[in-house]
Amino acid sequence: MSLSLANSIAVQDRARALVPLCAGAGAYLFFLFLGDTLLSDSDSFWQIKIGQWILDHGAMPTNDFYSFTRAGAPWISTSWLSQVAFAFSHAQWGWAGPVILTAVAFALAIAIFVYLLDVQIEAPRAVLFAMLAVLLSLHHVLARPHILALPVMVAWVGLLMATADRRGAPSWHLLPLMALWANLHGGFVLGLALIGPISLEAVEHAEKGRRLALFMRWVLFGIAALIASCFTPYGWRTLQGATNILSLGELLSLIFEWMPANFATFTPFEGALLALIAFGYYRGLVLSAPRIFLILFLTWSALTHVRSIEAFAFLIPLVLAKPLGAMFPRAVPEAVGADRWPAHYVTALGALMIVAASWTSTSLYMGHHRFTFTMTQTPVAAVDLLEQRKAQRIFNAYQFGGYLISRNIPVFVDGRAELYGEKFVMDFFKATEGKKPELLPRLLDEYKIDATLLVADAPGPQILDQLKGWKRIYADDIAVVHVRDTADSATAAPSK
Repeated sequence: MSLSLANSIAVQDRARALVPLCAGAGAYLFFLFLGDTLLSDSDSFWQIKIGQWILDHGAMPTNDFYSFTRAGAPWISTSWLSQVAFAFSHAQWGWAGPVILTAVAFALAIAIFVYLLDVQIEAPRAVLFAMLAVLLSLHHVLARPHILALPVMVAWVGLLMATADRRGAPSWHLLPLMALWANLHGGFVLGLALIGPISLEAVEHAEKGRRLALFMRWVLFGIAALIASCFTPYGWRTLQGATNILSLGELLSLIFEWMPANFATFTPFEGALLALIAFGYYRGLVLSAPRIFLILFLTWSALTHVRSIEAFAFLIPLVLAKPLGAMFPRAVPEAVGADRWPAHYVTALGALMIVAASWTSTSLYMGHHRFTFTMTQTPVAAVDLLEQRKAQRIFNAYQFGGYLISRNIPVFVDGRAELYGEKFVMDFFKATEGKKPELLPRLLDEYKIDATLLVADAPGPQILDQLKGWKRIYADDIAVVHVRDTADSATAAPSK
């Protein structure tokens, strides 16, 4: 093989190393362009508010100080590091900060994902899996902590699977990833849960003489990972706080991201699931028992809660990477002792150009686009009126809680469902959604409510219209305000 051909192969190999960066840059620009859609969940408001409180006080919250129904109740923030990052970026650049931070985190997840897949399968197939992951995750890509933790989840599971593929023991250097994940988001419990089945994959294919030693090394790693997850300001309480949401029972079926997958209409997740089944039958894909368990577990999680669909999208390909690589082997160029410095230059220059192009695109786009939060989550006019009337105890819709917190107004309820508990929030939903309208007057009296702020197209306002002692003083396309008849109506605004 000639020297020029050897150098050509070296350049091609190094250029292929740019594929993950290109995929990440593409994902970043895609979500930057869709930036306003990332600002459509009112939880972002209280996430930023808590992060700002941490920055201002140099301390961690240990009880609730944003509601009047649970004021002083024990509560910890399992996403404190993400909240601080969002608060800092919001203070520096307004809503553009959280949008860019979210887009960068998702782009990093994509880049790591493609890099890990490229070890086993061809780059075009890795990019195709990345595009599918973007499609399946679209419904849940929001300016919230779970996206900042996404690249850590991909790296953690991908590196553990790579270790299992080599039939080796996990490196202790992975433990800081778990500690970082535990400070970013409560989803780190998934990473702990997956250590077991991944370790079985490594042990099953190891030589018989070293299986026990290898198994014990994985057990020690699992214990160390559990300890690492407690390296947070809250220590072991982080584990308890991260799992509290799972105890909400029936309530989870009413919160969108915790709802089960709905196949009433065709969705990308349904298509991906059917395609996975069809591919397994068509190609005769043979998997080990631990890989089958991992696939079934991730599929069950996605079917049970739609928020787990992105874990399905990113982790299933990592589990299947080695079997797919064996099924579709790629040609490996002959090793040649050629000078590879030109290839390094190509890689470095290409990486700089990609980063520079992304930054330039960001600057140009931000120069003529102002990111704004979704109006349906921000009842500005209605809250202005309530502030004018000096309303003290507002019975607010679940989705308005975050916005009220951002306005320093104590809330009846907000997105921290684990703080309020299953019965409290279930009674609230039943009362405002018309399933048990008789609960509404009891809640209003029990909590001494002097004004209500409910969603315009929900049954709650219609129930209040018929409820003695209450009157409607404001309505628009977003919210409806009712006050008690005894309240001063001099500043009431006309309905729109």
